[in-house]
Amino acid sequence: MAGEEEARQNKGFKLLGILDVQKTPCARDSILHGAGGSLAAGMLYFLATSRVKRSFDVGFAGFMVTTLGSWFYCRMNNANLRAQQRLIQDSIKNKVVYEGTVLDPTNKPKTEAPSGPS
Repeated sequence: MAGEEEARQNKGFKLLGILDVQKTPCARDSILHGAGGSLAAGMLYFLATSRVKRSFDVGFAGFMVTTLGSWFYCRMNNANLRAQQRLIQDSIKNKVVYEGTVLDPTNKPKTEAPSGPS
């Protein structure tokens, strides 16, 4: 019984049998944005022309365009975020390594003021 429940929880929701929506970053949001784009495009075209079949085609095209656009935008933002995180982690490692040494970029050499009258 316990094994069946764990298998059911770990299975997730697969779209078309290939894309695991729960484990793939940006997939859920992209599908939801695509559904909204599909509905908006199809309904607007239908209200403008009253052509049912063509409205379905426009709705499907709206789904594809909105889903792919949202997917690529989200993936690019995730890639930029990972690059920034890597840069910050490397900077923190360097700070720990060089802290208190001559090579520490935050240590500025003190300029000596003249001690006597000029």
